[in-house]
Amino acid sequence: MTKAKATKPLSAKAHLIENRIHKVRSQTVIIDNDLAALYGVTTGALNQAVRRNVERFPLDFMFRLTRQEADSLLSQSVIANTGRGGRRTQPYAFTEHGVAMLSSVLSSARAIQVNLMIVRAFIRMRELIALNKDLATRVGKLERSQQDAASVIGLLVEDIDRVAKDVHRMKALPKPRLRRIGFNA
Repeated sequence: MTKAKATKPLSAKAHLIENRIHKVRSQTVIIDNDLAALYGVTTGALNQAVRRNVERFPLDFMFRLTRQEADSLLSQSVIANTGRGGRRTQPYAFTEHGVAMLSSVLSSARAIQVNLMIVRAFIRMRELIALNKDLATRVGKLERSQQDAASVIGLLVEDIDRVAKDVHRMKALPKPRLRRIGFNA
């Protein structure tokens, strides 16, 4: 029974993590303030730890969002408003590799546990994307076969219409010849 109680919060946390994964520049990423909330530290502390170990975070591990990307995520209510009391710089986006590297920078038991959950969430997202690609391929094949069947049906309908018109013309009584009334000379 204790295992059931322990796994339920983990699955709920996993769901929260999956909701924080976004697609930016064709990469799946988590924004720095979401990571800070998961690790239980401030965004400033997380970014400071990253700056102290900048050589561990190349561009394919972490990158700064552009204003448009940040605004797009802001409209989805992902990051805080800029200005007074909010962010003054554009947020960082961490890829799956960057998140894995964070566990070595933030060396706490919570960071390790959260990292494991995040990596599992990334793996689950990759599996879902692969499954969706497979389903998209299947749907594409079904659509093509449906279009082929529809074109054949369209040809058959045209042939049936043509034959029906021919039959209708054959069934029609010939027009009676009008005879003139009166004396023909």
